[in-house]
Amino acid sequence: MIAGLKGVLVEKAAMEAIIDVQGVAYRVAVSAMASGRLPEVGQAVALRVRTIVREDALDLYGFLSRTEEQLFEHLTSVSQVGPKMALNVLSGLDVADLITALARGEVAKLTKIHGVGRKTAERLVLELKDKVNLLDPVSGAGATPRRASASGAAGDLVSALVNLGYRPAQAEAAAAAVVERLGEATPLEALLREALKALRTG
Repeated sequence: MIAGLKGVLVEKAAMEAIIDVQGVAYRVAVSAMASGRLPEVGQAVALRVRTIVREDALDLYGFLSRTEEQLFEHLTSVSQVGPKMALNVLSGLDVADLITALARGEVAKLTKIHGVGRKTAERLVLELKDKVNLLDPVSGAGATPRRASASGAAGDLVSALVNLGYRPAQAEAAAAAVVERLGEATPLEALLREALKALRTG
């Protein structure tokens, strides 16, 4: 099983990265938070990796820290939470905030993450509250601080746009307009598509 990748970042999107390792390109799913902390395309990158094997696919999930990877493992151990849902949860809150929310039983905060209903949030708290207390939130911050000053969905969208090469001012304006029109609960991928349309036509 692939446990890690170290190579050159070839492409990156809101929740995906392609890494060239000595001529072999690997497509890796990452959280929106991790995507915002990846280096620029063409630079060296290293990710911890969890390999999920299914009957019809072999999927790679990448993480910038051991703590983020441990959170992913804990999340996928919860009933009815698969790898994609776990990555979605990791996209909704940064590692430190997620650990705090789970440890304190902040169900309302967890339900603000797209796709997480109250029952799921309650199940996450019930099953992970004690486990996350053993994690180190500081080591989960990632190598590069987020550049976006906005918060929530807008902040994630700004970070994704900046990483795709847009100027911060452009990204912030587009993100604010799209989030205001579509709402905070809209999936990041949908927000990103609309923001890119606006930037290209504007």
